[in-house]
Amino acid sequence: LRFLDGILDKIMWFFIIMGVVLSCLHQSSLGNLMVIAPYKMHPLWYTPLLPLLFLVSAIGVGLPMVIFESTIAAKVFKFKLESEIIQSLSRIVPVIIGIYLFLKIGDLTIRDAWAYMFEGSYQSNWFLLEFFIGIVAPLLMFMSAKVRRSPKLIFTASTLYIIFGVLLNRINVFLVAYKPPYAEKAYFPAIGEFAVTIGLVAALILCYRAFVTIFPILPGPQADG
Repeated sequence: LRFLDGILDKIMWFFIIMGVVLSCLHQSSLGNLMVIAPYKMHPLWYTPLLPLLFLVSAIGVGLPMVIFESTIAAKVFKFKLESEIIQSLSRIVPVIIGIYLFLKIGDLTIRDAWAYMFEGSYQSNWFLLEFFIGIVAPLLMFMSAKVRRSPKLIFTASTLYIIFGVLLNRINVFLVAYKPPYAEKAYFPAIGEFAVTIGLVAALILCYRAFVTIFPILPGPQADG
């Protein structure tokens, strides 16, 4: 183990670089998938900046995901939440979300797409939910010192951005916004696709629990009293 630990220390930089590069390529490529379908997407979401928006939103979700995971792990495994670290991370979050919001507003303005936001269609309603509940609301919460001092409010802000900001954005781009002009009906995932997704999420949770239980990754449970 000491021999392997010595080798790992020397090559860890390689894995860090590969992790960052592959993650960035994955997110930008995911956004680039829909750039080739300008006439099959609603104007609120279609933009040549999709790869950049996907990448920035994914970078922005990193720290809220750490806060989200740490809070749940502290509750489940009964150890004290490292509030000082969480608060320091929460100070950086509004900067990244602010950049994402700036790009979003700039893109809508340049493409003159603001009118579609209030057209009353189900696409515009989903976009309003994503824009105000998933981006603006968590940004304002993270900018508040009172929120950053409260673990519950920080967790709420992180959840809003993760679920309504990023996850809902991906659903909107690939499901709500996508509407081929000659399609007989809108695409909706089949039961098997839901089952595979739920199974993968369950497998990830199982692997996470196994690793943190077997290996000394998290602190031990706090004794009562």
